[in-house]
Amino acid sequence: MLIGKTGQLGSSILAEQTTHQIYAPGRAELDIESKDSCERAIAEFRPDVVINTAAFHNVPQCEVEPLRAFAVNCQSVRDLALACNKSNTLFVTFSTDYVFGGEKKTPYREDERTKPLQMYGISRLAGELAATAISPRHAVVIRTCGLYGLSGAISKGGNFVDKRIADAQTSSVIEMGCDQIVSPTYTGNLAQAVLKLIEHPQLVPGIYHLVNEGECNWFEFTQAIYEMMKISVKVNPIDRGGMSGEMRRPLYSVLANTKARELGIILPHWRNALQLYLNKKYGAAAGK
Repeated sequence: MLIGKTGQLGSSILAEQTTHQIYAPGRAELDIESKDSCERAIAEFRPDVVINTAAFHNVPQCEVEPLRAFAVNCQSVRDLALACNKSNTLFVTFSTDYVFGGEKKTPYREDERTKPLQMYGISRLAGELAATAISPRHAVVIRTCGLYGLSGAISKGGNFVDKRIADAQTSSVIEMGCDQIVSPTYTGNLAQAVLKLIEHPQLVPGIYHLVNEGECNWFEFTQAIYEMMKISVKVNPIDRGGMSGEMRRPLYSVLANTKARELGIILPHWRNALQLYLNKKYGAAAGK
């Protein structure tokens, strides 16, 4: 069962799977903010695996609506974990690099201390704890970072890559932050890795990091977009010190894929992933 079929990641999982029968209920069939709805859907369909890609991931809006952030990112995860635990079902849910504080300069492993800096990260960490505490034998939490996919993120009005290409249509000079170092991740690659992970015979419940390899800041990522698209735009780096207004973001949130790597699951480098995305989305315009 796949929850969140219209989102960037959910739609990518639907597109990448070829061997599984997937039940992907819409909101009218499954309301993740209703415990009864979660229990009823899982009891009726009796899935082998529940993949939850739904989240409230508009980071600034989480500061404005913290109760809704916790309702979607924690309470609904708890309810799904309870239902999966009751039915002996593997439960896969997602989290974020924003559970970390960004003090490091080397990639964060799955077992390192968390320290979220804003309501989004706090609510996602709470969801992680709820899932692994309630269903320790069935819950798999996948942390990832900087997602962009073919469908775009509805709550954010698209994705980072497409927005930068749109910027180039109206501006010859743009400013882009150079303070945050991340692992931008293409949902097509992530979806493939998720499907490999849940099928792996040596999968052990717990927390996993799945991101495209390598690291960059958003300024460097933007430059790569324009380079691959052969777009002439001047990009000026801006150091905001991790601040978005009064909200803090981690300065360094690169994730180390250590546990999945041991199972032979490794995503491509972020530059290769970006080129693949651009080829799929823009075809001949993407440097061909």
